[in-house]
Amino acid sequence: MNTEMSYLLGLISGNGEIKRGATETIISIDIPHKKLVTENDQDVKIYVKASISDIRGIIEPLIGTGIIYTQQDTNTILSFCKPNTDYLMREILRYVGRASSHENIRISKDMFSFSQVEKIYFLRGFADTTGYIRRSNYFFEPYCHRVYLEIPHNWELVIDVCNLLKDVDIPVQTIDWAHPNMRDGNLTKYKQGKPNFWKKEHQLKIWANEFEKIGFAVLHKKEALSIFSEELIDGIIDRGKNVASFTHRYYWEGRESNKIKPIHPSENDMFIPDSIRGKHYSSWKEIAKNLGYKK
Repeated sequence: MNTEMSYLLGLISGNGEIKRGATETIISIDIPHKKLVTENDQDVKIYVKASISDIRGIIEPLIGTGIIYTQQDTNTILSFCKPNTDYLMREILRYVGRASSHENIRISKDMFSFSQVEKIYFLRGFADTTGYIRRSNYFFEPYCHRVYLEIPHNWELVIDVCNLLKDVDIPVQTIDWAHPNMRDGNLTKYKQGKPNFWKKEHQLKIWANEFEKIGFAVLHKKEALSIFSEELIDGIIDRGKNVASFTHRYYWEGRESNKIKPIHPSENDMFIPDSIRGKHYSSWKEIAKNLGYKK
């Protein structure tokens, strides 16, 4: 393993698609733009295009071929094709198992035995395709900036990422689960005739300063992380608090909420994994623990 391969696996796991053919496999990676302008009111497409050269500089020497990219207003897609017999492709397929896309991929158990640097590169690739940092992503106070990692449908991958983050000593501040008790905890949308409102992406939220250990290769995200991390640290200090004690806490080190949420009729929905289907939750922490994010 090396950092280039780790980064590529992170990109694929974050928002990749694997199309296996009889003799060749095509891998495509989608980098969403989410916003059309950066926090500095610059065109996101220009920033992503500038970042593509950096990403290609990491990946192309590894794969031994050029990367094709197409850019639209809302996303940039990178793709490459290799014979199934190619050593690199066989290694990629070994790590992704039988997965066909980010929606059913798991982080290989081998990844947890990689070096810290290799884990960080994997997480950086993952964040380049799933991560966002915006001024609107604050937690109560305007200076409390966070990185969001958005993972659609793949419950197990959420826990894999949480545990890999723990391996590099980065706590998750909270998880906004696509679960009826979390996304429609008071049945507001259900009563409005929107019973499936809660079926969205899962969101992992991480304090900006904690995430700096990983960072981004995509330029506009990298610049925003640096600015917002500094604002977060300054805001904490200005209020006479210790930065580490404020941001470097795992969920089992915080206080438990005693608030009990009402039963939601969708708690038995097939969208929910077998292991937690039919269970009632009042906290994201309970779901995380049941699915395997533990000490």
